[in-house]
Amino acid sequence: MSKVLAFKRSRKRSAICQEGATLESSAVEAGWRINAQPTAARTSRWQSASEDVQVSVVVPTCGRPELLNRCVASLVLQTFDPERFEIIVVDDRPSPDTEAVVRRWAQHASPDGLRVTYIPSSGPHGPAAARNRGWHAARGEIIAFTDDDTVASPDWIEHGLRAFKNDVHAVRGRITMPLNGTPTDYERDARNLETAEFVTANCFCRKRVLKDLGGFDERFRFAWREDSDLYFRLLDYRARIVHAPNAVITHPIRPADWGVSLSQTKKMQFDALLFKKHPVRYREKIRAAPRWDYYLIVAALLVCVAALAMARHDIAAVAGAVWLCMTARFCFLRLRHTSRSPAHVAEMIVTSALIPPAAVFWRAVGALRFRAGFL
Repeated sequence: MSKVLAFKRSRKRSAICQEGATLESSAVEAGWRINAQPTAARTSRWQSASEDVQVSVVVPTCGRPELLNRCVASLVLQTFDPERFEIIVVDDRPSPDTEAVVRRWAQHASPDGLRVTYIPSSGPHGPAAARNRGWHAARGEIIAFTDDDTVASPDWIEHGLRAFKNDVHAVRGRITMPLNGTPTDYERDARNLETAEFVTANCFCRKRVLKDLGGFDERFRFAWREDSDLYFRLLDYRARIVHAPNAVITHPIRPADWGVSLSQTKKMQFDALLFKKHPVRYREKIRAAPRWDYYLIVAALLVCVAALAMARHDIAAVAGAVWLCMTARFCFLRLRHTSRSPAHVAEMIVTSALIPPAAVFWRAVGALRFRAGFL
């Protein structure tokens, strides 16, 4: 059972900051640490009241209340008319901490007429499903998407909306990912978002177009390839997509665990689903050919192990040398133009030996799971 909290409306923009002068200056940079729980009973929705909404900003989140707090702060402080947009947070792992963040911002934003809504998701799970729940609940004609670990520039909505003309179906903004010093392999790969053609961390789409396309494919359970799938379907729809370079989202690169590149190979199973749905566009825009280097490394390793089992040491030596050379080459390519700190070099050596077999395994899992002829 949902509960709606309606707060008195006001057109005074400064009302957002009445609880403290530090709110606007510090919220975007650091965010609050909100420890207080809602005083009311557990609810499935918190929102402030507004009726004239043009843009709905959908933010999926999953167990990251502090990052979400920073993101919502940047959205609440938009220069766009607060009575003409709403913020919808879809919680893919419902928690009191996340709800408290949204509730607090709803209370701060409501005097200005800005509606902030919290929607807990009981499933299906994943960012694609969360975004679908969000845009289905939206009241705006234009749906804006971003992620919970981003920070929107103050005029993000203004510039995104300005790009819409009568014949424009979708708009892609600009992503910035600031880095200090020489990046790690993970940071360099993550920064590819800056040059990606279309990402859901910064895009706008007409709601009727999302309805026509059926929204996001919820089979993409991880944050991987679901935005490419939507983009490819927009292209098949012959949608007119324009670029709004001044609609800027900053996507700070979060610290990653040691060996993160190895754990991320699990996402590769969804490459098979994307390839099955869009084989031509996949080869045009994602990867022109299979990762033959991975397959050759794994093949050499298997031949080496089999030869040792059969006491064919000559064959094992040749296969082992091939495996070692190709693995060393893979490691060298990952270290080129990246950090040479001892910890990072050690991580590259270890994970370069493990990534090819893990990647081949998960690609095979995806091919079987989605019945795709995919390498």
